[in-house]
Amino acid sequence: MSTSSGLPPSIIVSSHDMDRLDAMLESPAVSQTPAGIALAEELNRATVVAPDQVPEGTVMMHSRVECEDELQNEKHVLTLVYPREADVEQGKVSILAPVGTALLGLSIGQTMDWVAPGGRKLRLRVTAVHHQPHA
Repeated sequence: MSTSSGLPPSIIVSSHDMDRLDAMLESPAVSQTPAGIALAEELNRATVVAPDQVPEGTVMMHSRVECEDELQNEKHVLTLVYPREADVEQGKVSILAPVGTALLGLSIGQTMDWVAPGGRKLRLRVTAVHHQPHA
């Protein structure tokens, strides 16, 4: 994931989400996988704030996110969930999926470049965040 400057955008994560994600990453079954390593790297660069201090329009766990693929001109609605809650048909994306890890902490207007399964390139721009459960 990168911004137009080539650097990853800064992200904000609530202390509630950070505690649950850190606990999930304590399991070697998660922490030693490529997905777990990628999530840990994202969390290492996050600014952690109290749940009531998360700015409006920031993607948190269980947020429903509207995004637009700027390369394919397609709109997507995704809900960021924990792995056991993932359901592709319902648009529930696991935090351990590459797109899930990349969405966490982004704000409306930020973009991420992502390669979908099968090699298709996407440039997703967050256009709306509808649910902030702990904000």
